[in-house]
Amino acid sequence: MIVDCHTHIWQSPDQLGDGALTELSRTTVISGQKMRLLPQADTANHLLAVEPVDRAFVLGFKSRYLGAEIPNEYIADYAREHADKIIGFAGIDPTDDDALEQVTYASQTLGLKGLCICPAAQDFHPSDTRAMAVYERAAAQRLPIIFYAGTHLSAKTKMEYARPHLLDDVARSFPNLKLFVGHLGYPWVDETLVLMGKHHNVYSDISGLLRRPWVAYDALVRAYQFQVIDKLLFGSDFPFTTAGECMETLYTINQMAMGTNMPTVPREALRGIVERDALKLLGIDAPAGKMLAMLPKQRRASKAG
Repeated sequence: MIVDCHTHIWQSPDQLGDGALTELSRTTVISGQKMRLLPQADTANHLLAVEPVDRAFVLGFKSRYLGAEIPNEYIADYAREHADKIIGFAGIDPTDDDALEQVTYASQTLGLKGLCICPAAQDFHPSDTRAMAVYERAAAQRLPIIFYAGTHLSAKTKMEYARPHLLDDVARSFPNLKLFVGHLGYPWVDETLVLMGKHHNVYSDISGLLRRPWVAYDALVRAYQFQVIDKLLFGSDFPFTTAGECMETLYTINQMAMGTNMPTVPREALRGIVERDALKLLGIDAPAGKMLAMLPKQRRASKAG
C-alpha cells in the first residue's frame, strides 16, 4: 500500500487567501516579462501526479483570518468521483462559530475522512478552547487530524502558532485521537521527532522536505537515530512536487553522504516510509468496491492480463 498523505488541489488561486499568490508563486518569463505563477493544481493534473500511488489524501483548507477557502464540497466531489484513489480531508477553521457543525457535516454528509487544521494561518493557539472542542468532536467521530504548518502561505501567518511542541497538550488531552504533523514540522523538525517519540498516536509526513534534499537527508537521519522513522508517512506536497519525483528523491537520499563519513538511512527504512499503510495507522476505512486499486502493482498487472 502506497499512500500519498499530503496533496492539495484548488479551483482558483484566490481560494488560498490574502497574500498566497505572492508567497507561493514562482517567477517565470513570458514574452520577455517576469510573471508570478502558481503551479497547476487542478484535478486532472492531480490524478496524473498521484498515478504511482494507491491512495492520495487531498487536503481542504479554510481560514477566516486569510479570507481563504477551498470548499469541502469540492474536495468531497473529487473523492467520490475517484473513490478508489482519493481520500478527502475537510478544511476546518476552529475559529468559526459553527466549526463543530462543520466537522459533523464533513464527516457524515460529505464522507470526508479526516480534518486539516492550520493554526498559523487561522490565527489561534493549538490548545485554544474552540480548537479543543473541535478535537473532541474529531476524536468522537474517529477522524484523524493533519496539522498543516502553513507558515509559507502568507506573510500574515503567525509562526508562533505553528510550533509542533504546542501539540503536546492536544496529544495529552486526546490520547486516542490520531494526529499527524505536516512537513515533519519544518523548520522545527526536532520538536516533531520528540512529539512522535512521546505519543503513540502522533505521526508526521515528509511532504515538502524532498524538494530540499539536504534538509530531507538531515531530517531522515535524525528520525532514524531517534528511532521514530517508523512513524513517518509518505507525502508529495502536490502541486509543488509529484509522488514519482518524491519517491525518486527519497530512494537516492543517501547520495548526500557518498564519499563522506556521514551516517546513512537503511534502504529498508526508506522503503518503509513509502509503503507504510497510512490508512490502517490512522484508522481510515477504505471505500468498499474497486478493490483492484488496493492490490500491489505487480498483482494488478497479472490480474489485468
